[in-house]
Amino acid sequence: MSALNLEIDDGVATLTMSRPEARNALSAEMKEAFAATVPRLAADPAVRAVVLTGAGGAFGAGGDLRGMLAVRDQMDVIGWRRRMTEVQPWMRALVELDKPLVAAVDGVAYGAGFSLALMADFVIATPRARFCMSFAKVGLVPDFAAMYTLPRVVGVQRAKELMLSAREVGAEEALRLGIAMEVVPADGLMDRATALARSFTGASPLAVSLVKRELGMALATDLQTTLAAEADHQALCFQSAYHGRAVQAFLDKQPAAFQFPAVPDKPAKKE
Repeated sequence: MSALNLEIDDGVATLTMSRPEARNALSAEMKEAFAATVPRLAADPAVRAVVLTGAGGAFGAGGDLRGMLAVRDQMDVIGWRRRMTEVQPWMRALVELDKPLVAAVDGVAYGAGFSLALMADFVIATPRARFCMSFAKVGLVPDFAAMYTLPRVVGVQRAKELMLSAREVGAEEALRLGIAMEVVPADGLMDRATALARSFTGASPLAVSLVKRELGMALATDLQTTLAAEADHQALCFQSAYHGRAVQAFLDKQPAAFQFPAVPDKPAKKE
């Protein structure tokens, strides 16, 4: 079995990190699989949304410390930096994916596992989910884009606290901090995450892509630049075939193609 499994069904790609014996720690094989798979998903127009999850009751335990220790004395600073930059193209592609990305988190999301969850647009967690910027425990700095993503989710002060303390955050606190969007029972996690992703198969790919692009720039641009981008992107959307069909359906009193599942069909009780 591969360290990263891919299934595509009805427009939704499900990526499953599958090293349950190591709580899905990021091995070299898994990183290579991400590098091969993420660009493929980004380029495939049939894939409209992606779900990222982990096998065996864990999302991801972070870096493969045993693997890192095995090569530690074989590399100098330049070698370690090269090792880090080699994985950055697919990480950037995942952060900048122009399709909705849903992280389905059960169990631990530690270190780079937490960082991977933060790359998602929506994080759905179970009550037993645990998030931790654990890098400080082994004398490292957060990576896998966490320096970029975490402060955008929780603010700079809270990001400093979570990174420097390396403390664990449970599911309910993650919900309060905005790290998780929803907490659902473990047996309903994948159904909810998949339903959320599948809702976007009826959305305008162009509009979704442009919303994600603009929000990605939002904290790094001024008002004038943002307004200019809004005008450019809205002009493109106004001329899209999707917009024309959607307006006509509205005028004809037909159901909209895009139906977002804001709440589960049957509200789930929290464990």
